[in-house]
Amino acid sequence: MNEVLLEVRDLNKIFPIYSPILKRVIGGVRAAMNVSFTLKTGETMGIVGESGCGKTTLGRVITHIYEPTGGKIFFNGTDITRIKGAQLKKHRKNIQMIFQDPYSSLNPKMRVRDMLAEPLWVNGLTGKSEALNHVPALLEMVGLRESDAEKFPHQFSGGQRQRVGIARAIAMNPRIIVADEAVSSLDVSIQAQILNLLMELKKKMGLSYIFISHNLAVVRYVSDKVGVMYLGSMVEMAPKKMLFENTLHPYTKALLSAAPVADRKHKANRIIMKGDVPNPADPPEGCVFHERCSECAEVCMKKVPVVTEPEEGHIVACHLYP
Repeated sequence: MNEVLLEVRDLNKIFPIYSPILKRVIGGVRAAMNVSFTLKTGETMGIVGESGCGKTTLGRVITHIYEPTGGKIFFNGTDITRIKGAQLKKHRKNIQMIFQDPYSSLNPKMRVRDMLAEPLWVNGLTGKSEALNHVPALLEMVGLRESDAEKFPHQFSGGQRQRVGIARAIAMNPRIIVADEAVSSLDVSIQAQILNLLMELKKKMGLSYIFISHNLAVVRYVSDKVGVMYLGSMVEMAPKKMLFENTLHPYTKALLSAAPVADRKHKANRIIMKGDVPNPADPPEGCVFHERCSECAEVCMKKVPVVTEPEEGHIVACHLYP
């Protein structure tokens, strides 16, 4: 049985809102609230939800790009929530990130060879010359040519740039990769190539993924289990097959009903959500989804639902499942 590699426990991230005159905190944007999950060795955890639900923020907190407001993060049983300085530098190689935009995430003034070698020697894993010697092998792993090492980011296509981003993420031989909308900006045919590359690297390197996306078809293809986020909260989480075949939360049902199906005979039973996503700086009382929920009851407006497990491995935060 695979061991738990990463545990996220009651994680919170609130971005402060400052008064424009007195420069003091007058509120906060709730990006992630009490998010909990585990990731096992070799597992892919898909995280889905609408834009602004907190998926990217969650990924950036896990990779220590942002500091959490509260909660705990454990890697291999060690608390890494507040590590800094030399400890953080030593830990960086364990969790890496693939960013959504393959162009803005690459330095336009650096050649590919320098971008891929820099993480190795800056983090003290090899000397500078050894790092440069390692670049051709990295390029080969992601399907690029050795001669591509001399190019700048603008000389590549979108798909090639994302391959460079993947090469940079795997350069330090990480245990976990957070892929933030890694294929959303690419053509459909290129998306398939990048997804297959990620799956190939997973087997070859023994990687675990946190795969963030709004595309349910992509998440269904790559994930072992799926978490659904809404307004900073994890409202449902289950193994992939269980979640897609026995959906429990009304929000997840609405998302699945909106997903296109490649079958002309299929009749879509669309669930139309009311209104817009609430302001994360002023979330509604009770269940965060109650203002848009077709199954809203009086208790939903007043009380935050407790996370329950109606079936083994399937958790949901909804008053329909006491």
